[in-house]
Amino acid sequence: MYIFIAALLLNSLLFSTNIYPKLLIDFLSEKQIISYQACLFQAFMFYFLSSSEFLLLSAMAYDRYVSICKPLKYQIIMRTTTVSFLLIFAWLVPACYVVVPIALNINSKLCSFTLKGIFCNNSASKLLCVSSRALSIYGVILLFNLGLFPTLFIIFTYTKIIIIAYQSCGDVRRKAAQTCLPHLF
Repeated sequence: MYIFIAALLLNSLLFSTNIYPKLLIDFLSEKQIISYQACLFQAFMFYFLSSSEFLLLSAMAYDRYVSICKPLKYQIIMRTTTVSFLLIFAWLVPACYVVVPIALNINSKLCSFTLKGIFCNNSASKLLCVSSRALSIYGVILLFNLGLFPTLFIIFTYTKIIIIAYQSCGDVRRKAAQTCLPHLF
């Protein structure tokens, strides 16, 4: 469990270092300038880290589900290889998903050179001369696969945990609450 919390903290740290240094430089300078490649890198890191957060939270939810609903099988199910696979999956899948639109936009022709916003995310695609319908559809698929489905999985696992805890004695309820509190916070 603690490895997932550490991974989530590392993810938050990387997310902060992606946005705040450039934001601080922009506040202290008269002109806010960023290259298109740096903007795309910032957008990549933003989407990569925010989507990997959902997958890390779902891995944590699965870990809590196994520890509460199948406590005797926890050591068998959550081996070091399983935990390593979940961590690699939580970082590799979003990177593969997010690199596609960034790679397709890297050599695109720009019609505008002024960004409206604090940091580069969707605003980078508004600089392009032609908007791609395929990239918009890909973005919706990305939203479902990296945002909605992990959220539904988290809701499902915590619903199962609540049902098991409600049907059990008070000691199990207390242990379930103690186990799930770090994740819920």
